Amino acid sequence: MHACPSTSQHNSNDQSLDACISELTRGAHRLRTLSLASRSDLLDACATRVGRVADAWVRAACGAKQIDADQATAAEEILAGPSSMMRYLRLLSQTYRDVETRGMPNLPGKIRTNSLGRRCVPIMPVKHLYDPLIFMGLQAEVWLKADSKADDPVFVHSWLPEANARSRIAGVLGAGNVSAIPATDAFHKIFLEHEAVLLKLNPVNDYLFPIFQDAFQPLIDADLLRIVRGNHEFGEAMVRHPDIDSLHLTGSNLTHDAIVWGTDAEERSQRRRDNQPLVTQSITSELGNVTPWVIVPGEYSRRQLLAQAEHVASSIVNNASFNCIATKMIVTSRHWRQRDEFLELVDSVLRKIPPRVAYYPGAHDRFRRAAGVEAVRDDGTLPWTLIRDSKPSEQPHLFLEESFVCVCAETQLDEGSPDAFLDAAVDFVNDKLFGTLCATITVPNSYRKQHQKEIEQAIDRLRYGAVCINQWSGIVFGLMTPPWGGHHSATIQSPQSGIGHVHNTFGLTNIDKTVLFGPLASFPKPVWFPTHQTSHRVGRSLISLYQRPSPLRLLPIFFHALRG
Repeated sequence: MHACPSTSQHNSNDQSLDACISELTRGAHRLRTLSLASRSDLLDACATRVGRVADAWVRAACGAKQIDADQATAAEEILAGPSSMMRYLRLLSQTYRDVETRGMPNLPGKIRTNSLGRRCVPIMPVKHLYDPLIFMGLQAEVWLKADSKADDPVFVHSWLPEANARSRIAGVLGAGNVSAIPATDAFHKIFLEHEAVLLKLNPVNDYLFPIFQDAFQPLIDADLLRIVRGNHEFGEAMVRHPDIDSLHLTGSNLTHDAIVWGTDAEERSQRRRDNQPLVTQSITSELGNVTPWVIVPGEYSRRQLLAQAEHVASSIVNNASFNCIATKMIVTSRHWRQRDEFLELVDSVLRKIPPRVAYYPGAHDRFRRAAGVEAVRDDGTLPWTLIRDSKPSEQPHLFLEESFVCVCAETQLDEGSPDAFLDAAVDFVNDKLFGTLCATITVPNSYRKQHQKEIEQAIDRLRYGAVCINQWSGIVFGLMTPPWGGHHSATIQSPQSGIGHVHNTFGLTNIDKTVLFGPLASFPKPVWFPTHQTSHRVGRSLISLYQRPSPLRLLPIFFHALRG
């Protein structure tokens, strides 16, 4: 019987918080001596339990967001919930087993040096999870920092705590929008940073409490994890507790600044000037982003144009646009002759997708500010909104604030040639848009074949934690092998999209950014497209595959994918 609080009314009790810390202290001591095999066994035990609660997990999330758990829209909750969680557990468990048997993780390819002399570490496709078949045409790698040398370590220095390392406890403030985020954040702290975790669920998704308690019972029994629900006061007590050694939060930069510098504007400014943060612990974070999608001008076929329009629309509507990786700014060339056709296709796809209930608090106010109009609807939904030809001088909030609502803007640059446009677009998104989490570039096939070095130079210059070619960055989040977080230039004074990385199931170090490559048009239709009619069945088949990977379990995935 654990003394930690399980209901909001108890979470204001300091004695209950102290009880959690006391229990986690025992677990943190135990974690120092836990073997690689024992860690892998814990991960496998949790994966088995995630499989058992997967349906309840999905139905709880769908109920909270008012979507039908038996329709295609439910794929969002399947893929960003138990499916990605189980994938994470399988990947990390295999990494521990590889380290135990061969001394290091087993990468899915050889480290290469690109045209700029940068070391690029392959992280996807992962063969033992059948990625080459499930994610056909996609490849991902991690670019190491420019000063990384051939003899520098690629992996973390130690997969186990050092003998003289002090036992540590982390406080994790979970996100409220995507259900796998709090869990994977907590597991990253436990298994890659060797800290016991007190995980506080966001009030928006604390319906996950009983599901997480069941799924992650092996870690709870080992005193490595405590999960709590609570109000703002409990969160305040948690982050100020003297026995919490580190903090991790997923949320907005405003939440980060309130925790680090204070809620009073005058105090916050003074503390910034004096560099006297309220928190004394180390703090990592994943924050917001005005996510750009850059379209390099050139000649695209109708099929390619439609596929890219569906990619952009998918990134806007996923999770009712309550994602830090929802596209917020499409960057085009004023001289691109297919510009109007492309934007019409994006609008056309958006019109086909039913509006969603704006479940996240404050959405209607944020919509009014972002779109400049009121959206009064009795059913609680908000309209998908694309604002064309926006300008930083006229609508600066679209460029400097993450709206976290279903509004996307488009802006135009004057450069007409692909080379000049790409160069200007990199400067524009680096300097004019808020955030450093992720960016996508759509590139014509002809330009991609003939100008590899120019594309790699653009990727290199982008100050983002993830850069995608022709693909939505939501895939980078869901793959779990990539490090996930803002650009490493972030500081506590200017965190932008956050400090540090999570996921990173190969345990890479010296990270500059993740790069994902994919085709302009994919076959079969990507399962994350909202126009996919059987995506929920594909998602449930993925859960079955990750429960017990085997070639036979690929058959229902292909069957439902082709019917979509």
